[in-house]
Amino acid sequence: MQLSSTVAADANHHHGQNHEKHHGHNQLKSHTGSIKKPKKSRWGTDYFPNITLITQDGKKVKFFDDLIKDKVVAINFIFTSCDDSCPLETARLRQVQKILGDRVGRDVFMYSISIDPKVDTPSVLTEYMKKFKVGPGWTFLTGNEEEIITLRRKLGLYIEEIQNDKENPDDHNLSLVIGNQKTGRWMKRSPFENPYVLASQLGDWLHNWERKPDMHKNYANAPKVRQISPGEALFRTRCSSCHSYGKDGVGPDLLNVTKKRDRAWLTRWLQEPDKMLAEKDPLALRLFERYKIPMPNMRLTPKDVEDMLSYMEGEDARLENATTAKAEDL
Repeated sequence: MQLSSTVAADANHHHGQNHEKHHGHNQLKSHTGSIKKPKKSRWGTDYFPNITLITQDGKKVKFFDDLIKDKVVAINFIFTSCDDSCPLETARLRQVQKILGDRVGRDVFMYSISIDPKVDTPSVLTEYMKKFKVGPGWTFLTGNEEEIITLRRKLGLYIEEIQNDKENPDDHNLSLVIGNQKTGRWMKRSPFENPYVLASQLGDWLHNWERKPDMHKNYANAPKVRQISPGEALFRTRCSSCHSYGKDGVGPDLLNVTKKRDRAWLTRWLQEPDKMLAEKDPLALRLFERYKIPMPNMRLTPKDVEDMLSYMEGEDARLENATTAKAEDL
């Protein structure tokens, strides 16, 4: 079963003997007088494998009993040695965590499970979390490799064609699954989704909009939506999870980067950073040594790179003009 679309199921379910014991007085009689048992949800313990996993703190937990039962969750699969898309995925989910704030670990739970448990020990997972400045409430887990594969299949996050690709043995499905186990609502999402949209789905939609808004907003005060350039669209989806202007993030501050770096170097860095690291480019190595996270290859075309550089040059100019105007007003 692939959880590739929104699935609705009965919100009030239990399992096995506990189900019959707890709901015995609620059994319904049909028009023939026979006893009809309440319908079970298909998304209970009879569906999810209740495998044992180990947290980054070395604690053993059960997947169903401890991690997802009656909870709203976001689950993805990574491996810490990935120098491709896993860093982007983790950085984007870190943005979602920042938007949700202290709700993560309270009424929204985030789990990243390793697909390379032989390497990703609890201590390795802890160091990985530190690199991305992961806050409380987001748990990283490892465990038995075969059991984790079974779990990925059940969650619809295991694609045989990708996993059995001998030319790319470390490739894996990048989608994540979010859901409310109690209500049976599950959906597959892209980890590169707009973080505010993903945070709203986790914090509002999956909670049936039960949480009262912090304030009432008037649509008349909503700002006009401006058209963004192709370069800005690329920057928002590929770069903003790790980089910003004016301060370091997961990656380096990009303020005036188009002036600080040679354009030919920057062009190649955007297009094939993995090759430059493999070739031990001095600047590439210094960046890696400082931030400890490899720049991933984002599969940008030459046109994509030009669009992004144009946006970055424009952003540098805009910020410089804003700074000058502010200084003149003082």
